[in-house]
Amino acid sequence: MGRLVRAYIISIMKTSLILLAGLCSFGAVLPSVSAHCQVPCGIYADDNVFTTLETDVATIKKAMTMLADEKTSMNQGVRWVNNKESHAQSIQDVVAKYFLAQRVKTDEAEKNKEAYTQKLTLLHQITVYAMKCKQTTDAANADKLSKAIADFKALYNKK
Repeated sequence: MGRLVRAYIISIMKTSLILLAGLCSFGAVLPSVSAHCQVPCGIYADDNVFTTLETDVATIKKAMTMLADEKTSMNQGVRWVNNKESHAQSIQDVVAKYFLAQRVKTDEAEKNKEAYTQKLTLLHQITVYAMKCKQTTDAANADKLSKAIADFKALYNKK
């Protein structure tokens, strides 16, 4: 009777592990969920978004500094590159999914074409400088990215 119970418990454990592994692998292929679903809920936190963008740039600058340091090991260097890429991609995602898709309205062009064009130009610059931050460790690109975000924030908050 003891062997039968033991075999039953082992069978349940194996089945549980297989199910758990399956669920974990299934979760790995699910798409990520973004903070804003693009449903017009009217709940936006622009100040938080700008703070996050500024934090992303600060992280990119720190990564560039660490990558330039000869004391940084190859392992740490890889981690800094991945971190830099992740934060630059986050900036590009916020520009596309938050500002372009939701916050900068197409009808603004009818009201003030110049301001609308300036916003689009700055958002494009932010996207390009974020891309250049992915491609290089040139801190000048991070500085240009920071300035473009600051300029966009000033224009965006101008009512």
